[in-house]
Amino acid sequence: MAAPDFRAIEVPVLSQAIRDLGVPLSLVVEARGFLFISGIPPIDVATGQIVSGDIATQCNAALKALKACLEAAGETFESVVSTKIYAANAGHYAAVNAVYREHFQRHLPARTFIAVGSWPGAFDLEIECVAVRTGGEPRG
Repeated sequence: MAAPDFRAIEVPVLSQAIRDLGVPLSLVVEARGFLFISGIPPIDVATGQIVSGDIATQCNAALKALKACLEAAGETFESVVSTKIYAANAGHYAAVNAVYREHFQRHLPARTFIAVGSWPGAFDLEIECVAVRTGGEPRG
């Protein structure tokens, strides 16, 4: 049987930060013309540290980290076809929408908002996505 046709893409600062947390995952995996980006917590793209603050601050940080993951794969928010937002409180819905609109302005992918009952980290949301390969080349 042939090996699956996929590869992990390294994201500067963020991939190492996730490894340092001991989480066994790849942030970005490319397979058959798609990019699968794992749930991204509010993580600072410069330092790899978890960003604290209100839900708007955390959502903005998570979306900036998501953008960094896409850019590492040579893509932008325009290539995103689906997102999932996992939040520790359904009451965050309106605040998350306000920040989300700042990042996804013209192109609105399919989206799911999921309230989770408990959380393993010191943050209140994660955002994952699926994007299509539009021809950009991975950096690095």
